[in-house]
Amino acid sequence: MSALTTKSGKLILAGAGCGDPDLITIKAVRYLGMADVVLTDRLVSPEILDRYVSDQATVIHVGKQCRHGHSTPQQTINELIVHFTGLGKLVVRLKGGDVSIFSNILDELETAHAHHIPFEIVPGITAAMGAASYCGIPLTARGYATAVRFLTCYKSEVLAPAYWKELAESSDTLVFYMSSETLDMLVENLTDQGIDPDKSMAVVEQATTPHQSVEIFNMYDYRISHGGRKFLSPSLVIIGKVVSLHDSFAWFTADKARIPYFRATSPQDLGDLLADKLAADVC
Repeated sequence: MSALTTKSGKLILAGAGCGDPDLITIKAVRYLGMADVVLTDRLVSPEILDRYVSDQATVIHVGKQCRHGHSTPQQTINELIVHFTGLGKLVVRLKGGDVSIFSNILDELETAHAHHIPFEIVPGITAAMGAASYCGIPLTARGYATAVRFLTCYKSEVLAPAYWKELAESSDTLVFYMSSETLDMLVENLTDQGIDPDKSMAVVEQATTPHQSVEIFNMYDYRISHGGRKFLSPSLVIIGKVVSLHDSFAWFTADKARIPYFRATSPQDLGDLLADKLAADVC
């Protein structure tokens, strides 16, 4: 591991895990305790920030919140990274889940590379692994699936028509991120391609949190009877024969299901914040 110095800043791209604050790694906790600045996503447990971030650190909420509140443009996040590391600060960019699965890590890596900013990548438990574990659904259970695919279907054109046929015919477990609002279209495409009716679908809301909710559907029944259902964010969709194992091996009981766990944050005036920090550092 490269040593930290007081003369040049450094960027830590860290995964916070997928909800339960106890799922964060020891390494991420150590860096949060050292951080001068934490740039945090919405889908990070507030308990993580309360437990592990120093009172002297600056915490800035920069998450992409879609319809759930203010969103910070990626360009602004990049500028914050450059600004604070340029002041010699240790900056932790804290992302929900794992930093390499359906995140904007590439933009931030390119920013660090272009500005010669030292960085480290600290992995986290991604939503698929957390949701599957807390639902008692082993994603590649022997005799049920030999592989798992992580996908997203947040808009209709993400997946080509030929690929839907391959997915419907595959024996792989399918895990869809960011797809609850397009679930009707997702189900329609897979059932139109004749997906095996023995494959069930689990929709997991707010996985690994005290507000976790799990609903299991037959996909053909869902299409007929449940179209238009709305699910809380974040929701994860698991499809495959392994979903049938949930009834036998579910172990986690949530006590506040269907109540939002991740709160929308209020917009911050980042211009004023940067000005204040600049003035403080000059003084």
